[in-house]
Amino acid sequence: MKIWMVLLLFHSAAWSQAPQPIKQATATELVERLAPAAFNGNTRSIGQRNIVVQPKSVDLVVQFDLDSAKLKESNRPLLDSLVEAMKNERLVHVRFKLEGHTDAQGSEAYNLQLSQSRAESVLAYLSAKGVDQLKLSTEGKGFSDLLFPDKPFAAENRRVRITALP
Repeated sequence: MKIWMVLLLFHSAAWSQAPQPIKQATATELVERLAPAAFNGNTRSIGQRNIVVQPKSVDLVVQFDLDSAKLKESNRPLLDSLVEAMKNERLVHVRFKLEGHTDAQGSEAYNLQLSQSRAESVLAYLSAKGVDQLKLSTEGKGFSDLLFPDKPFAAENRRVRITALP
């Protein structure tokens, strides 16, 4: 019984903290965050319950100039780490979705198009660095999935999410 209480407290503490987008990471850190679990299928059983495993994802701080989908030079170290991670043997056969996100400034239609263009800029960069374009897809989310819904205009909402697809 005590173990379940500790697990519940740990789980609650983990969920109470808002996820933080990554500004810097090594390829090894990204591999650890994106590598699939070491079992087959997308469900696990614990006792009589099946648990559906959620795809792993990371939110990266990828900055753009205002009203632009052109990558800034300052993004290169983080994106280069992502390239190296995607070429790692643990991720070489994994497909990824690149989601572009914006903050809530501007119209929904404009931000949807801008976020798609930004995701495509990241795809172009990764592809130019040797990541197989066939294992990458893009999706613009606009401001439909804010990282910080209570702060819709926060810069942290402007990001690119990388999700390992099952």
